[in-house]
Amino acid sequence: MSELDNQNQSEEAVKVEGKKVEAEFKEEKIDPVEIKTEPEIEVNQKEAKEEVEVKDRTISAKIEPADENDEAKEKFEEVEVVEIGKNKYVEGIGRRKESIARVRLWDNSVKEVMNIYVNDRKYTDYFPSLDLQKSVDAPLRKLRIIQGYRVTVKTNGGGLRGQADAIKLGLARALVKLNGDWRVRLKKALFLRRDPRRVERKKYGLKKARRAPQWSKR
Repeated sequence: MSELDNQNQSEEAVKVEGKKVEAEFKEEKIDPVEIKTEPEIEVNQKEAKEEVEVKDRTISAKIEPADENDEAKEKFEEVEVVEIGKNKYVEGIGRRKESIARVRLWDNSVKEVMNIYVNDRKYTDYFPSLDLQKSVDAPLRKLRIIQGYRVTVKTNGGGLRGQADAIKLGLARALVKLNGDWRVRLKKALFLRRDPRRVERKKYGLKKARRAPQWSKR
């Protein structure tokens, strides 16, 4: 058989197969498409919206804090100032690195805001940095008694940063001595934790604690 005959036979086979496919397609039954009316569509949309609203409510209920949150209570809770007495004081000792601070609380008869004196100087003059000033008066601001007491401090040793942290610890300890109910709030704010970190000592053969001299290959 020649090549032409083979081509004709293949073309005829393709035509026959095409006719079979067309006949099967016509014989197949196509299911009618369900057409929803307008009221049914509105009902389905309402149900979908209600499901979304319910999900949003559950998510918001999980995210929103409870009404009895401790932090929310602390923000609006007013602290009663405990009177110490005339010519009486409450003392607390604080330490940090090489610094030691002796803090004394007195009744604030003048009602001056942040009446704190460090080594017979106003604490804003003794500590020029705002960061150190906030560290010193942090316990009073936490309890919202910024004009409740007059604070006198005697401190020595170390630098300004160490002295500020020592005063903060001593002030918090003095407040706890004055009223034990304040311990929970001050402890939660980490004002009663003694920071034990110190400068690591120098080692022999090294320039500092870990700094080794420059190594030369030749």
